[in-house]
Formats: sequence, C-alpha cells, structure tokens
Amino acid sequence: MQIGFGLPARGPITKQPDAMAKLVQRGEDLGFRCLSIPDHIVIPRDIEPVYPYSGTGEPPFPADGECLEQLTLMSYVAALTTKARLLTSVLVVPHRNPVHTAKTIATIDVLSGGRMTIGVGAGWMQEEFEAIGAEPFKERGAVTDEYIQVFKELWTNDDPTFDGKYVKFGHVKFEPKPVQRPHPPIWVGGESPAAQRRAAKLGDGWFPIGANPRFPLNTLPRYQTALDKLKGRLEEAGRAPNALHLGFWANWSYLESDKRTDEGGRHLMSGGAEAAIEDITGLRELGIDSFMFTLVNPEDLSASLDNMQRFAETVMAKV
Repeated sequence: MQIGFGLPARGPITKQPDAMAKLVQRGEDLGFRCLSIPDHIVIPRDIEPVYPYSGTGEPPFPADGECLEQLTLMSYVAALTTKARLLTSVLVVPHRNPVHTAKTIATIDVLSGGRMTIGVGAGWMQEEFEAIGAEPFKERGAVTDEYIQVFKELWTNDDPTFDGKYVKFGHVKFEPKPVQRPHPPIWVGGESPAAQRRAAKLGDGWFPIGANPRFPLNTLPRYQTALDKLKGRLEEAGRAPNALHLGFWANWSYLESDKRTDEGGRHLMSGGAEAAIEDITGLRELGIDSFMFTLVNPEDLSASLDNMQRFAETVMAKV
C-alpha cells in the first residue's frame, strides 16, 4: 500500500524553493510514498461552471490565477526526493504535443530513477483548450486515447512510427527510453463510463476522485458498484478483472466532520482519523492499494507540516 498527498502548484510555498524542499523531504521522512501535482497552464478569466467535482460547477481557482507548469515542477520535486513516486494528478493529455510530452516524462523518469506514475485525463475546461491552441475540445476523448498510444509507441518501440488522425511520425530515434519497463504506469483518472472504458483499454491503473456529484464514489457500496462495472469493461477489452492498479483520491480534508453524501451518510475519507482508518481498511478489502490525501495548505508551510505529521501519527501508523 502507498499513501501520498497532493502538492500545490500555486501559493507562497511553490514560490519559495526552500519551503517546497522542506515539504517534500519531510513527507518522505514521514513515510509518504507518493506526491502528486495538478495540471493547468493558464486560467481563463471567464469559465463556464462545469467543474466536475463541485455541486455548483464553480472551479476552486484563486483570483490571481497562479499555476506552475506541472511537469517542470515535477522535475524539481524529483531532484528533491529519493523514494516517493511522482504522480501527475492528472496530466491533461490534450494540452501538450504528445511527442514532446513523452520526451519530458521519459527524461524525468530517467533522472528520478524510475519514479514516475502518469495519471491522465481528457480535461474539462474548454476555455483553457482554446487559449493554448489544443485540438478541439469536443474531440478531447479521441485525442487523449491517441496521445496515450503515441506515448506507448515512443516508450517501447526501438523504431517508433505512428499514423493517426492527430499525430503522424516515422523514421525517428527516441532515446533514452524511460527506466520503467515497459513504460511508466498510466493511471486513468475520472469516474465516468468514458474514463472507465479508457482505463480498461489503455490503462495500467484506475485513479478516480470520490467527490464527483454525477458519478459519486463516496461510499463503499458505490465504489463496489463502480468497480464491478470496471471489471465488466476489462472483460470486454479482453483483460483480466484484476489487470488494473486501483487508487483513490480524496481531494478534501479527511478532518471534515460535516461532509455528507446525498443520502445523508458519512462521506468516505471524512470524519477524522478513526474514520479514515476504517475507510482505508474497507477500500483495501476491495483491492485499492494507493490513497492520496489533501494535507497541504499552499498558503502556510507550518500548518502543512503539522497536518502531515498528524496524519502520519494518527492514520498511517495504524494502517
């Protein structure tokens, strides 16, 4: 089992190299074995309220629109650490040229000693797609699938070639390959049927968030139901029902005592340390082996270190 926490891509901590070093190195010392980084390139001033993880659709962006670039920040974190896995959570696949992205990921994997895990998603913000000149937003699912196949071709083939709708290349050398074989694990994020189909077809793992109002995974029975559907999709794809690594991303505070489901019950990974222990135990029985938590306050290094210490002592030490 690996337990980790999300790093900020904005706020005072990210603009103080010493603060970021203290954060990630203390995390490793406490036994956290996964560090995740979110992905945005620009924050448009006007955004349709379609953010999938809030009841109102309003995205949780600060007014200043700060966001460090994900893979650049990850390369910095790789240099500060020696044990923790480095997770893109998630890489919005259509945002970047896939050949360039594959090279960047391979480079980080080599220099980190093979510690990259690639969480992937298709994206949700049309305005950002348009601002950066990505492929059409309405085609993002097809683009994501093709780009993932491009990654795999470049990472695994000594003479890579590709002839797709969005990408075409041949007669190139792509070296060095990533350290991990056959390639860094690809965890597909998302809770929708489309995300599950992508995971079943192209993924090495499924990494949903439990707080999507349209596809809630906020109780053990709901997660079990979603997992049963995923296993059915794996069978349709000709894969074993246990082919995917399973993770769970609790992108809210586990200390929230008033986080409830729409049926009035306690929301998974809320209610304090004992409740989190109970939920981790229950999810592990379903096969989940990676858990990510929200422990960092991007505005306050001291509070973040205290949160990490408390979680390590009251939860991690008991599971």
